[in-house]
Amino acid sequence: MKQFFLLLALIAGLSNAAPAQEIKMDPPSQFMQITTIESVLSGGLGRSRMLITNPDGSQKETDMENLFSLVGINFKNIKKNEDEVVKTLKEYTNSGWKIAHVTSLTLSQNDTGAGGIFMTRYLLSKPEEKK
Repeated sequence: MKQFFLLLALIAGLSNAAPAQEIKMDPPSQFMQITTIESVLSGGLGRSRMLITNPDGSQKETDMENLFSLVGINFKNIKKNEDEVVKTLKEYTNSGWKIAHVTSLTLSQNDTGAGGIFMTRYLLSKPEEKK
């Protein structure tokens, strides 16, 4: 019995001597979203846009090119849209934003597959700035 209390006292002494684990908390984050909506309507009739939703809820809307022209798929328009998306993402990542998540969606307008949209959402985050 004496040995049991001695062992218990030894364990209690060692546990008090061990340093407590430090818990790291992630700093609060702020988020923003960039959404691209690219029209797949033939003849250039669609409306393609880039929407930027800032952390404060304000939005900026920019025109983008439609993926199709009167003669079919327009690769110059696709390149122009790609350049605009990359330029915008680079601008934000250079100012400290990180891409947290990307979601893509394709939606056909009807059963024949004529028309529709490609939509991509880029969720960006960065630590909140201390005031």
